[in-house]
Amino acid sequence: MRKGRRKFTRAFKTKVAIEALKERETLQELSKRFEVSPNQISQWKKAFLENAEKAFDHQGKKQKEEVDVDKLYRKIGELEMERDFLKKSLWKTGL
Repeated sequence: MRKGRRKFTRAFKTKVAIEALKERETLQELSKRFEVSPNQISQWKKAFLENAEKAFDHQGKKQKEEVDVDKLYRKIGELEMERDFLKKSLWKTGL
């Protein structure tokens, strides 16, 4: 009877990848220790290395924050226009 696929957290994958990079144990030993296949460990290690430079890339985060701020300012403008319209409508109806 199969239990289904296991899901691993990013923290767990990172921990296993770092242990693999240290090369203190073979993939087989790490596989037994963490109960994950050696191929999976190799994939996590490869992904970790390919994305390592993103840890120092603050530009991408900054650009996303700037986009978010612009989006929020637009929303504020829309809400102010809506509020002004509703104020005028209420004033015209005498409320």
